Amino acid sequence: MKTLIRSTLLAVIGIATMPTAHAGEIWRATGLEQPESAFFDAAGKRIIVSNIVGNPSEADGNGYLSILSLDGKMVAQHWTDGMDAPKGMAISGGKLYVADITKIRVVNLENGKLVSTIDVPNTVFLNDMTTDASGKIYVTDMLADAIYRLDDGGQELFVRDAALASPNGIFADGGRLIVASWGKGIKPDFSTAEPGGLLSVDLATRTVSHLPGAQKFANLDGVIVVGDSVYATAYMAGTLYRYKAGGKPEAVATFKPGSADIGTDGKSTIYVPQMNEGEVAALSLD
Repeated sequence: MKTLIRSTLLAVIGIATMPTAHAGEIWRATGLEQPESAFFDAAGKRIIVSNIVGNPSEADGNGYLSILSLDGKMVAQHWTDGMDAPKGMAISGGKLYVADITKIRVVNLENGKLVSTIDVPNTVFLNDMTTDASGKIYVTDMLADAIYRLDDGGQELFVRDAALASPNGIFADGGRLIVASWGKGIKPDFSTAEPGGLLSVDLATRTVSHLPGAQKFANLDGVIVVGDSVYATAYMAGTLYRYKAGGKPEAVATFKPGSADIGTDGKSTIYVPQMNEGEVAALSLD
């Protein structure tokens, strides 16, 4: 009987101490200036980083883009200048699009030259971007509970819904958009009356719904999908979360506050900008 009790106790202890999923750091790039987004450019085999350099909502002309190699080396510190507070990015039609407060910057992928600027009327704080399978671009307006869509035919308000609760990160996943919500009731210090969570927006019906088990748990910033998992950063806490359907968000890595708009190679690596530290960390998924 004692042997049975001891075996059972050891089994329970073993289950309780089993390691949770985690993401190990591969390298860390330094010397950046308020890096908000780390975008993986598959064709160019590089990482494009947006540097805010100042107030995220101020049109001060200080913002720029940098290029990192896939092993974290600085290739070009000032690859594209002439921006204000660049944040999320997306590639469509052979061009790079960058969210910049109330404008979208269009950049030549070959040489980093600023090609044009698209004004998006009635927007407040454009943040993250993504492209769907057809090449349409979606961009969040964090402080207006809205998502806009751009294509060759122009731009449109795709959805405005209070349920988006300050949409920050966005990622196209098949027939839906996965959205990382900052939360409701944003205060001057960007804390919230209610934390954000993960949502889904149906591309066909434009219906907004919560991902079950992932509501109201953190002030979320960046979001990506790798395989069957959704990864999102909590800016205020610095935590990287993983979520799978049917479960709850679990922490897989923790940094200092300031973990922002993450990128991925879509396979085994996540790139996490550390906005307050001026760094980008590359993580290998376990």
